[in-house]
Amino acid sequence: MGRNPSILKNMSSSRISKKMLAIAESATLKVDSKAKALKAQGRPVISYAAGEPDFETPQNIVEAALRAVSDPKNHRYTPAVGLPEMREAIAEKTLRDSGTKVDPSQVLVTNGGKQAVYTAFQVALNDGDEVLVPTPYWTTYPEAIKLAGGTQVDVFAGSDQDYKVTPEQLEAHYTEKTKALLMCSPNNPTGAVYSKEELEAIGKWALGKEGLWVITDEIYQNLVYDGLKAYSITELVPELAERTMMVNGVAKSYAMTGWRLGWLIAPSDAAKAAANLQSHLTSNVSNISQRAAIEAITGDQEPVRQMLEAFDRRRKTAVAELNKIEGIVTPTPEGAFYVYPDVSGLFDRDFGGRSFASSLELADFVLDEVEVALVPGEAFGPSGYFRLSYALGDDQLLEGIQRLQKLFS
Repeated sequence: MGRNPSILKNMSSSRISKKMLAIAESATLKVDSKAKALKAQGRPVISYAAGEPDFETPQNIVEAALRAVSDPKNHRYTPAVGLPEMREAIAEKTLRDSGTKVDPSQVLVTNGGKQAVYTAFQVALNDGDEVLVPTPYWTTYPEAIKLAGGTQVDVFAGSDQDYKVTPEQLEAHYTEKTKALLMCSPNNPTGAVYSKEELEAIGKWALGKEGLWVITDEIYQNLVYDGLKAYSITELVPELAERTMMVNGVAKSYAMTGWRLGWLIAPSDAAKAAANLQSHLTSNVSNISQRAAIEAITGDQEPVRQMLEAFDRRRKTAVAELNKIEGIVTPTPEGAFYVYPDVSGLFDRDFGGRSFASSLELADFVLDEVEVALVPGEAFGPSGYFRLSYALGDDQLLEGIQRLQKLFS
């Protein structure tokens, strides 16, 4: 006789730590996985879910990796913190693009940006510490904060603010338990980019809070449009450098999502703590990926410019076409490769006898009716929004939005 399924489920749950059971699956990867499964069944699904460039990794980077594979010195363990050449190249890039001088000893090379985010919170937080998180936010932040024992405090800015928080909002949520402020500009999921004046004001506010960490995610730093610059908070308020940890990587700008290479830059004591954690967690990042990444950030940047031109074209198409739909408001993103339309105007309207009160319900309806996969706003904070990545081909981008236009006409 088989065991009762409910008993088996309870037994399984009791075997797993509460900390692990509390982790939510990545919403973006979940939607993308569902879309890929439907495609495998032969359904013509168009997915806007994954934040992954559709371009191949530039050839000069691939060739650097091929050379590295053939070099026996890359077949062995190397320093857990990263190859010296890699750390030096990152320090140079940080000065060039972030306007901040750092010593290579402050750099920890990680297995993608996600590990850098996880490590930063492990270094900064004790149980019960609060983190101010501008909302909408990337889906991994809440889980990384929870795993470090912290508590996320959402600071929401809607489409009427172009999804950018103010110092006044941060002050309203600040408490004696606040230990860190998280910033992400250009932002995932909204594509918002803080101006020099906006970010400087936030930096000066943070500087006035003794002991407050700033964790700044700059993974989309080189993906900005209209001649803008994505400023770093340490460039505008240099005094914050001793309280700032910077996250970055090659995945997005260089179409290297599968190479798994990111980094964390931190003050010396925090960098040492992060290095100790990594020495036990993963040791060194793949030497092949490191050699490829060195070429990426020091070599020819023309392929990056070409990808940026394509993203810019798609950005304009996405905003223009989405704003043709009554009930949808789409601010023009200034960076990254996402649009974040406010779809609350579609709520409670009649669509063939059906109406919806959340973007989660609406996303399921869209997938069922017109086979377009969208990530609902609930994955990034409040309901009422969709995230669409425009890092897919021009034809698919347009066709998917045209399906939405017909559905909501």
